[in-house]
Amino acid sequence: MSGSLAQRQQLAGLGAQQAHASRQLRTQAAAGRPGRCRLACAAAGGDREVTLLDYGAGNVRSVRNAIRKLGYSIKEVESAADIAAADKLVFPGVGAFGQAMHILQQRGYVEALRDYIHADRPFMGICLGMQLLFEGSEESGGCEGLALVPGRVTHFDTTKGLPVPHIGWNDLIIKHPSALLSQVADRRVYFVHSYHATPSPENAEWVLATSDYGGEFVAAVQRGNVCATQFHPEKSGAAGLDILRSFLDPQFAAAGAAQAAPSSRPRGLAKRVIACLDVRANDNGDLVVTKGDQYDVRESGSTNEVRNLGKPVELAGRYFDEGADEVTFLNITGFRDFPLGDLPMLEVLRQASEGVFVPLTVGGGIREFTDGSGKHYSALQVAAEYFRSGADKVSIGSDAVLAVEQYLASGKQKDGSTAIEQISRVYGAQAVVVSIDPKRVWVADPANTTHHCVKSSKTGPNGEQWCWWQCTVKGGREGRDVDAVQLAQAVEDLGAGEILLNCIDCDGVGQGFDIELVAAVSDAVTIPVIASSGAGAPEHFSEVFQKTRAAAALAAGIFHRREVPIAAVKDHLNESGIPARTA
Repeated sequence: MSGSLAQRQQLAGLGAQQAHASRQLRTQAAAGRPGRCRLACAAAGGDREVTLLDYGAGNVRSVRNAIRKLGYSIKEVESAADIAAADKLVFPGVGAFGQAMHILQQRGYVEALRDYIHADRPFMGICLGMQLLFEGSEESGGCEGLALVPGRVTHFDTTKGLPVPHIGWNDLIIKHPSALLSQVADRRVYFVHSYHATPSPENAEWVLATSDYGGEFVAAVQRGNVCATQFHPEKSGAAGLDILRSFLDPQFAAAGAAQAAPSSRPRGLAKRVIACLDVRANDNGDLVVTKGDQYDVRESGSTNEVRNLGKPVELAGRYFDEGADEVTFLNITGFRDFPLGDLPMLEVLRQASEGVFVPLTVGGGIREFTDGSGKHYSALQVAAEYFRSGADKVSIGSDAVLAVEQYLASGKQKDGSTAIEQISRVYGAQAVVVSIDPKRVWVADPANTTHHCVKSSKTGPNGEQWCWWQCTVKGGREGRDVDAVQLAQAVEDLGAGEILLNCIDCDGVGQGFDIELVAAVSDAVTIPVIASSGAGAPEHFSEVFQKTRAAAALAAGIFHRREVPIAAVKDHLNESGIPARTA
């Protein structure tokens, strides 16, 4: 991202305002569980050095953290000469194909990269860092790549009925033995992408592994010392760190276990189980994870204190250990004037990403604002700082509703001004989640409203059989004249890559997800939908996956209070024939 350096300089002044909160969080982290990490990590190795090509877009902090956890130091690429001098080069590509190639060309890196790879020197590309090795892509209106691997990158076919982007944990189909993947065995890895390369006779000598999503696509390539993965090893838990270590340490790779035979578990893309942490400041100014019923987070009785279910960094680490497929932080503090300075979610992300190697999403305050000194920050600048601090995705709530109202009022014209459009254009649709907070509205006759109605299996207070779901803003306190299906379709058109679908009526009740709502929205869009609100038992997860097209399901309170272990949910899903990641 060409403007990222200037953005970082502009945002650097926020650091002093984060200092107190940073010290508080680090004190919390120091008091956390000893020996939490169960990953096989190398000891610090003196002068072992990895050169990292970070061109300024997206979350590269997780890659840095993974490399350091494995005992290696990092040298940043600042010129083409740094590429030529590298002993081991890691290229984590994030964002859009066209913009990435533009930046590489602008900085004079293209020929240096080609020369390095042609010389068969140790290279690892990640996600877009793999796609750029191909001849070109139809993304960004069509553009040329590094032309090192035969073939072009194309968009997934949405007519096959699968949500796009392809987000989640999928199996690998190993095409030939390789030390790089010797430690993977039967474990899934994490993908997040809308574009893919297709295996062909022309690139067969390169293709190391494929995966399946409505057809076979290239998941990893290797020739000699050059390798790249479409999936994110730094977000693939223990399996991903083993892959990174196999690249960095040939002795570890050579000692890797033989490929295990496929197990009897359900194969393919796993349904994701996501742990959500509602984070806010309590009355003493301390950050806590809280949870409430219908969005009320205060204890009843005389104390009326903010409900405290734990510390955010510590809980995130616990959920990683327990097998959560993703962790979502929702900043629900009532800040409105200064989202980057009022609460240290940036520091929460920085610390969580040091030990949590699954995707992190953050919501709350992802919008444009003007601080007390009159300095203006765009939504893109705010999102950029969250990405640089460790977020893989940002979640936009109330501002998405307001953007859709403007979009509908203009006759569905897009002008590029919304936060969804800005962030999606630079970081890709997969980086933008829209959080919808709807509540059920009963109607006697669907002809009485212009909103999308369904005939419900329940009845309303006056015997109504039809309902629609009204979108809300301000934490559910204010309803708007936009329904959930309408909003979902609009944000998909604006560039969102995923929908987090809450339900005010079901929140905290523990009687299951609103199946009718989830079905209505997931049937109306081609992007993945995360079901949220209402989970109280493992059976609620299998029900929403069996009865709707939801790609993931999210829970908070039942995990915080240890009422339902994440492992119990995963075991139940697999026993029900629903693919779930268990390793």
